[in-house]
Amino acid sequence: MLFVFDMLPLLSGFIYFVGIWALAVFIYDNFISVISIIKSLLQPYFQPQLPTTLVDKYGKWAVITGATDGIGKEYAKELAKQGLNVVLISRTKAKLVEVCNEIESEYKVKTKWIAADFSKGREVYGHIENELAGIPVGILVNNVGKMYDFPDALENVPEDVLWDIININIGSVTMMTHMIIHNMKKQGKGIIVNISSGSELQPLPYMAVYGATKRFVRTFSLAIEQELAEHNIEVQCVTPLFVVTKMNQYSETVMQGSLMVPSAAAYARSTVFTLGKSKETTGYWSHGLQYFIMKLSPERVRTRIGGQMCKKLRQEYLDTQLKEKAM
Repeated sequence: MLFVFDMLPLLSGFIYFVGIWALAVFIYDNFISVISIIKSLLQPYFQPQLPTTLVDKYGKWAVITGATDGIGKEYAKELAKQGLNVVLISRTKAKLVEVCNEIESEYKVKTKWIAADFSKGREVYGHIENELAGIPVGILVNNVGKMYDFPDALENVPEDVLWDIININIGSVTMMTHMIIHNMKKQGKGIIVNISSGSELQPLPYMAVYGATKRFVRTFSLAIEQELAEHNIEVQCVTPLFVVTKMNQYSETVMQGSLMVPSAAAYARSTVFTLGKSKETTGYWSHGLQYFIMKLSPERVRTRIGGQMCKKLRQEYLDTQLKEKAM
């Protein structure tokens, strides 16, 4: 009995240490992005010799995939606004020409478009590589992505849709990065931006494959960030939550937008601000707040909450379809 009492102070000290350590790790994980941004904003005052513009830091050309709608289009416009020439890669030629003309007219920069359907897999990358030959790409934005048509159980999702999600969400980010790395190393600078999703925070029932592919994007990004750091090539992983884009048009609630669901333009403006300042970010202040609150819960709880949310969104979509058929 005396032995037990003698061990109590040691046990209490151990529990206290574990608690402090866990709190420190949690704070680091959740606030390192904010600290990095603050550091980058203050850096010019202490190191004025460092490049201050994106063009000075990375070069004159950026490549954006999935660039004719939503976040990709607005991201391209934000980069053009800062003086970068942009290469837009997307599936539809007519949309590409339209967006390129819009950007050239408004921002007086050079543009180039490449029509490519990433759902086709390996066959599209040779064409893209040929088209990019001779262009000193300093910024690569792997934005293109595909979601379910609406949240649903895995067995109900068509096989073609599943293959498209895998080829687009995993294949494109992997192969575009693989393609660009060599020339970035030769240039001695560059940044690769991979657009993940808040759905990677936990397993996501009724969006199981989509969530898993976005988890891949995050782990892939963090891994190659370590590989490329010594070559002065940065990697940023962006994890947006809900944004008003066509990807979410299955939900009228999401498409209405709100303080927590920004427009694609507002989101891109905020995200580009973090470029070169943070290695991992949600990209938008209210998304960061939501992400922080969600991480307070255990993964199993987050998974249950995410599943219930997706079931409600699924039901909303089905109810909307019934109403439209009845009209």
